[in-house]
Amino acid sequence: MGSIPQSSLPSDFVWGFATASYQIEGAANEDGRLPSIWDTFSKIPGKVAGGGTGEVACDSYHRTHEDIALLKTCGAKAYRFSLSWSRIIPLGGRNDPVNEIGLQHYQIFIDDLIAAGITPMVTLYHWDLPNELEKRYGGLRNKAEFVADYAHFARVVFEAFGSKVKQWITFNEPWCSSVLGYNLGAHAPGRTSDRSKNPVGDGSTEPWIVGHNILVAHGAAVKIYRDEFKARDGGEIGITLNGDWAEPWDPENPADVEACDRKIEFAISWFADPIYHGKYPDSMIRQLGSRLPTWTPEELALVHGSNDFYGMNHYCANYIRAGTGEPDPTDVAGNLELLLEDKNGHSIGPITQSPWLRPCAIGFRKLLKWLSDRYGYPKIYVTENGTSILGENDLPMDQLLEDDFRVKYFRDYIGAMADAYTLDGVNVRAYMAWSLMDNFEWAEGYETRFGVTYIDYEQNQKRVPKKSAKVIGQIFDRLIEKV
Repeated sequence: MGSIPQSSLPSDFVWGFATASYQIEGAANEDGRLPSIWDTFSKIPGKVAGGGTGEVACDSYHRTHEDIALLKTCGAKAYRFSLSWSRIIPLGGRNDPVNEIGLQHYQIFIDDLIAAGITPMVTLYHWDLPNELEKRYGGLRNKAEFVADYAHFARVVFEAFGSKVKQWITFNEPWCSSVLGYNLGAHAPGRTSDRSKNPVGDGSTEPWIVGHNILVAHGAAVKIYRDEFKARDGGEIGITLNGDWAEPWDPENPADVEACDRKIEFAISWFADPIYHGKYPDSMIRQLGSRLPTWTPEELALVHGSNDFYGMNHYCANYIRAGTGEPDPTDVAGNLELLLEDKNGHSIGPITQSPWLRPCAIGFRKLLKWLSDRYGYPKIYVTENGTSILGENDLPMDQLLEDDFRVKYFRDYIGAMADAYTLDGVNVRAYMAWSLMDNFEWAEGYETRFGVTYIDYEQNQKRVPKKSAKVIGQIFDRLIEKV
């Protein structure tokens, strides 16, 4: 009997933490920055838990040195952060002025990260479209205008600090922008067919239009980078897609088993299939018909083959029960139910503060393998992974800082990733934990915490590392092969 190999990660594996501009920066009205769609949306009563906004958030705009010190304390090798488009081009458009102070802020930050031995991984778009573009032409719904403005923004940024940045992410989680912003109405700009939430929007068509436009914009930015900057800068570029693992509600029911693949296709392959296979998934074409935009040859030339790496955001798993009958026109899931318990009442994982998030580490390994099989074993960068903790916000400080639930989550998930690398041949090369610090958790406001660092919003945004901040480096130290 041969012994089972000890799972590990490659010696050049890069790990660190992730954040997003609107969630941490604050300084919403300083140094020339103008509102994004999230500034506008979060001010509408009832849209964000507790009425929170990103106006101050973690005040990271003024505390970049503290954030870098945190990263160093944790032993992080990389930091994934996003740029505030409306800080760099406040009005957003290709003919609007560039805000040099905004550009300079990020240039200095990138220089400081590199000086500290931390690799910057930069996301161009993490949901915070300049509000003026939403007002001017309907934002992400307007393909011609949005793609041209986004491509211009990308070029400005590549020009400004491309030589310093080797990893670029075009968009974070286009599924969320499309579905939460244009179907459920839970995220900015809040459009939906549900008239109790918003007087405007069509959840049966707009998500598919927006998703298509994001893919075209992604392809346009990648072409600019490859044609104009890659030879000079030697970097790589890709998109980050979110998606959870799917287990059948009833494993004996073939319809439930089949629905699991369909669920992942509607969440992930919606975006990944055009990039890797040059078409939308058959399951989506079947259900959506003419509501799914068609590719022009020019668009497909931009999008097909446009990833240098696969950016993967992943948190949890669901049980899937196949729908019966015809899907509702506003269905975005693939005619199925997402459940937290199976047929026998078995939970997919423990309860957290986030209603949608139940940890299931084996699901991470399975999804890594699923993606690798479908997309020809691409290089995968895990760009977000982490958990909230039920009631964390209300715990006494000493208990809150002993975040053993999060420590276990990271241990289990990073271990599952090492198994995927060692045992399944998955080419996973980087991991960014979500998140470096507690922050503005979008519609969940400040009631949900994801950070390895506690932010005291009452006491001048004071930063206090939790137990997980100290342990995550030890986990990687054990798993990354020594040269």
